[in-house]
Amino acid sequence: MRPPTIRDVAERAGVSKSLVSLVLRGSDQVRPEKREAVLRAARELGYRPNAAARSLSEQRTRTVGVLLNDLRNPWFVDLLDGLNSLLHAGGLQMLLADARLNRRTGQDPADPLLDLRVDGLVVVGTLPDPAALGAVAERMPVVLAGAREPVPPGVDQVAGDDEQGARLVTEHLIGLGHRRIAHLAGYGAVAELRRRSFEETMRAHGLADRAVVESGDMTEEGGYRATVRLLSGPDRPTAIFAVNDITCVGALSAAEELGLRVPQDVSVVGYDNTSISRLRHLWLTTVDNAGHEVGRRAARFLLDRLERPGGEGRLHLTAPTLEIRGTTGPPADTALGG
Repeated sequence: MRPPTIRDVAERAGVSKSLVSLVLRGSDQVRPEKREAVLRAARELGYRPNAAARSLSEQRTRTVGVLLNDLRNPWFVDLLDGLNSLLHAGGLQMLLADARLNRRTGQDPADPLLDLRVDGLVVVGTLPDPAALGAVAERMPVVLAGAREPVPPGVDQVAGDDEQGARLVTEHLIGLGHRRIAHLAGYGAVAELRRRSFEETMRAHGLADRAVVESGDMTEEGGYRATVRLLSGPDRPTAIFAVNDITCVGALSAAEELGLRVPQDVSVVGYDNTSISRLRHLWLTTVDNAGHEVGRRAARFLLDRLERPGGEGRLHLTAPTLEIRGTTGPPADTALGG
């Protein structure tokens, strides 16, 4: 049996083919009763619009490529949820590609999406060479979400305010009485902003000589190894600020293995307020980096550029908040002045 056509829908609904086309395009120039008749006929016949034919006629695929650099980071799930909800409301479908996999296979990360002729590109997370987006931005709208690397002209950028977020964490720990505070650092521009803000805040409180920075790779295993090094020394910190929630989980494991109680013996703080941090047996104090809002704002920028191409690139930073839960408290030696 041949699939139903737009002519079949028109005959079933008792209307013209042009009116069916208006309904399927979401036009507001159709009376409600006619719209319902067309939609009912389409449901009864099992009619599905030919996306390929529509793309040829409109010279648009109504798809947006999303290039994700780190599938392991749960914060990106919230970002993608916010991104997809607004794109879907705008009649666009999201196509996801793994930037790391594409690089390992020798491809330019964006090539598979460009081959599919997406209408725009959203890059999520840190890329090794963001300048390479310049050539793509000359062909279509490009938005960078959740990262702070320098971008080519005309590329919009949406991220959390990482400097403010790290300041909130550091001041929270200082306010509890901590003086020996360590930061488990990461890599990329976002991690650099968090590290720098931590050091600046400690300096502003006269604690520059008590601040410790331990390098890491932003994974649970990396957080575990770095925390073992920190807590095994003679002058161990009373609080640890991890660059993200995954690193913080590794810090918790290390503290437990070394027989230290959290937060009685050592306080720990994560970053990103992922679903991991809200697990009841972890209940991490962390920074809510507004991932859902970052995704929605990135979608808004992209939709704007599809309607009005060109213009200077924009930067939008979402405001972070501190979620105080069960992994921070005053240091055991508060009475001795830290």
